[in-house]
Amino acid sequence: MIYLLTIAGNLLIILTIYVDSQLHSPMYFFLSNLSFLDLSFSTVTVPKSLVTFASQNRTISLNDCIAQLFFFHFFGGTECFHLTLMAYDRYVAICNPLRYTTIMNRRVCVLLVVCIWVGGFLHGFAQAFPIIQLPFCGPNEINHFFCETHALYLLACSSTFISVTADMVNSGIIALGSSLVLFISYGYIISTILKIRSAEGRRKAFSTCASHLLVVTLFFGPSVFIYMRPSVTFAADKLVSVFYTIVTPLLNPFIYTLRNQEVKKAMKRLGGRKVSL
Repeated sequence: MIYLLTIAGNLLIILTIYVDSQLHSPMYFFLSNLSFLDLSFSTVTVPKSLVTFASQNRTISLNDCIAQLFFFHFFGGTECFHLTLMAYDRYVAICNPLRYTTIMNRRVCVLLVVCIWVGGFLHGFAQAFPIIQLPFCGPNEINHFFCETHALYLLACSSTFISVTADMVNSGIIALGSSLVLFISYGYIISTILKIRSAEGRRKAFSTCASHLLVVTLFFGPSVFIYMRPSVTFAADKLVSVFYTIVTPLLNPFIYTLRNQEVKKAMKRLGGRKVSL
């Protein structure tokens, strides 16, 4: 049920933005791409997990396991870059409003999105390739509900020090780089908002950024807990993984819809259009 709500909520946002010409702006272009990432990210793990829990067959081939690992980090890494890109978009919109449409024109937006998808692909490959090189002697029972990196490292029958170190360096660079862009962007944003004389203007500016900040917190918080530490398992790992693979993609559409009047109005227009048809 939760998975179906995730798919429906994100598809509704994509459809609303695609159909409504008033939402054809960089901010909503990025939001529709985020919704596609959320449903893809959730689809990598949830359907297989549901089949596993519902049937007696709880096996997965090594190739399928590596593929799941790759796409999990591919979409996860891309979403990390994308949330950082959305922070930069808000920075330009609030700090340079007169030049916003010039700086964030359609060509630039498409190029930036292509770049983050390429970055996500490289991150997925960097996570999956070390796993491919490791020997697994058995018993190969994964202590997780999907093929998670740390759980696979614990099954290897050779030293994983180099692989784990490379994994942490890779994740650390991405986390540090994204955090720097986020902190710098929002530092300038908050400074600019506080200079706005109108209380209504400040409220609208803060409201625009609040949704993104909440989504960033929901995504980065669990991810940092899982991946920015040594390859050991904690009892809370599975619960945290459930949160950022299932709950966060479900909450994102509601967060952006409930706090965004333009999206609400567009959805009402979409509903009215369907009724009139």
